[in-house]
Amino acid sequence: MKRPFSIRHRLSASTASLCAVLCSAHLTPAHAAPGEQDLSHGQTVQLFWKGEEVYDRNTQTVTLSGGARAVRGDVTVDADTLIGYLRKKNQAGQQPDTQPAQNDGSDPMGGSLELYRLEARGHVHIYNQADQAWGDRGLYDMDQSVMLLTGQNLRLTTPQDILTARDVMEYHAKDHLSVGRGNATVTTNDGKQVQADVLAAYSAAQDTTPQPAAAANAPSSPLGAGSSKLDRAYGWGHVIIRTQNQTATGDRGVYVAASQIARLIGHVHVTQGQNQNNGSQAIVNMKTGIATMLPGTDSPIQGLVVPNEATSPQSHK
Repeated sequence: MKRPFSIRHRLSASTASLCAVLCSAHLTPAHAAPGEQDLSHGQTVQLFWKGEEVYDRNTQTVTLSGGARAVRGDVTVDADTLIGYLRKKNQAGQQPDTQPAQNDGSDPMGGSLELYRLEARGHVHIYNQADQAWGDRGLYDMDQSVMLLTGQNLRLTTPQDILTARDVMEYHAKDHLSVGRGNATVTTNDGKQVQADVLAAYSAAQDTTPQPAAAANAPSSPLGAGSSKLDRAYGWGHVIIRTQNQTATGDRGVYVAASQIARLIGHVHVTQGQNQNNGSQAIVNMKTGIATMLPGTDSPIQGLVVPNEATSPQSHK
C-alpha cells in the first residue's frame, strides 16, 4: 500500500474496551502499542488499519476495513479487509475454547481473548523479506500454521522459484509444504517447469544458523522464517515436465531439486519436435534435458521417429 499504516486511536466505547483487553491482558511488555495481540503460542500480532474497526460480540470477531495490515514476526499480511477471530484464552493444559465466553460482569469482553484465526479479503498480499504471495482472499489458522489463498492469479514467489495455481493455494508452515490445486505450476528461476492438476512442493530452509531454543520452538509464520528453496515436488493428474528441448507428460510424477531428476509414471509421453516415445515410466534429467523411457508391466515402449528431426528420447528395454 502506498501510504504507511497508522493505528487508529478514536474508538467507540465497546471497541476501546476490546482494545484494552487485547493490548494489556496478554502481552509481556508493559507499554504495548494499541493493536498488538498475543497469540495462543506466545507470538504477537500488530494490527494497523485505515477505516472502521467493528467488534461483533456474538461471533467474537473484529473487522478492520479501509485497508488493513497484520504483522507477525517478519511476516506481513496486507488486505482491503482483515477479520480477526477471537476466543477465550485457554489456561495451560486446557483445550482452546472457541465458544463465546460467558460474561459475569467482571470483564466487559467476557474474559481474556486471543486471536486464533485471521481472514484477509481483497488484494491480499503476504510477504516476508524474501518470499511473497498474492490472492483475493486468505485464511490463516494460527494453531495449525496453515494459510489458504483463493481467487484469481494465485502466486507464491521465492528467490528460487514461482508457484502458481488456478483454484487454491495452501501453505503448511510446519511441514514446509506449498500446495497448488488446479493447473498448478512450479517454475524455477532457470526455466525448469513442473505442472499438474495438484502440485505439492516441499521446501528446505536455506538459513542453517542454529537458533535459540525459544525461537526454534516458536510456530512458523505463513511464509516461514526467512527464505527457502525447493527441495522436491510431487504432481498428480496431467503432470507436465518441460525442459529446453523436450516435454514429458504422465499421470503422476516427482521432481527432486538436488539431482534435477524427475520421474513420471502412467501413460507417459515424451516429445521432442515431432518425435515421440510412449510408455508407462520415464526418467527426465532436467539438467541435461534428456528423458529415458523405462519398461513397464502395463504397456511396451512405443516410439515415433521423424527423419531429419532432432535426436529422439532415449529408451531402455
